[in-house]
Amino acid sequence: MTTFNLMHCQPDPRKFVLWASRQGGLPAGGDLGYALHAALHRVFGARVPKPFYYRDGRAGLLAYTQSSAEELREAASLCAAPNLADALGLNAGPRSPGLGVRAFPLRWDAGRVLGFEVRVRPMRRFKANDRKHGSERDAYREADARREHEKDLAREEVYTRWLAEQFEANGASRLVEARMTRFQLTPVMRLTQPASADDARRQPRTIIGPDATFNGHLCVEDTEAFARLLMRGVGRHRAFGFGMLLLRPASVTV
Repeated sequence: MTTFNLMHCQPDPRKFVLWASRQGGLPAGGDLGYALHAALHRVFGARVPKPFYYRDGRAGLLAYTQSSAEELREAASLCAAPNLADALGLNAGPRSPGLGVRAFPLRWDAGRVLGFEVRVRPMRRFKANDRKHGSERDAYREADARREHEKDLAREEVYTRWLAEQFEANGASRLVEARMTRFQLTPVMRLTQPASADDARRQPRTIIGPDATFNGHLCVEDTEAFARLLMRGVGRHRAFGFGMLLLRPASVTV
C-alpha cells in the first residue's frame, strides 16, 4: 500500500515573511502561497509535500506526503539552510513543536460519509484564440459570461457547483452539502512562461483571483478514485496552498 502521511510544521510568521521578502516571493498584499511553495521545494527537493494548506500562524502548515518522517527529516537536514529551517519551524523550540509527521488513512470504503474542509481557487480553463496554452477565469465570472439565464446566481452557489464537479470527477465522491465559510479576492504571484525558446527568463506577475474556503460533507463513491483525489488535491493551483482536502468524522447521516 502507498505510504501516505500528514505533515505539520509551524512557520514563524515574522521570520518567514522576512525570508520571503528577501527572496522576492511576496506580491503586494498577497498571501504566502508562492513563498511557501518555493520554500518547501528548497527544503525537501524531490520529496516536497503537496498539496499543502497554511491557515494562519497559530494553526501552522499542513501537507500530505508519500514520504516517511525519516525521509523528510533527511531531506531537510541536507537541503534546508538554518535560517529557512528556523523560519519554517522545522526544529522544535519554544515557539514550534518542530516537524511532525503521522500516518493518515488513504483508503475509505465506498458509501462512507466524511466531513471536510478545503481551501480552493475556483477557476475554469478556457482556450483563448490568441494564446497557445489558453487561460483561466474565475468560475463566477465564467458563469456570468456564458450562462445568461443564471446571472442572478450567488457566488457561493456557483462555487458550490464547481466544487461538486471536482469531487465527482472520475467518480471519486459526491458532495452531500457545503457552505462557503470564507471568501476574498487575493493576489498571488506566478512566474510567466519564457517569451521564446531563446529566452529562459521567467518574470514574476501578480494575478487577482478567488480564494474560498468550504466546509461540509462528502460521500465516498469509489475507494481508489478517492485516494487519488486526496493525493492530488482539489482544483487548480494545488502547488501554491490550494486544494488540500482535510477530513474529519461526519456530523450528519445520509
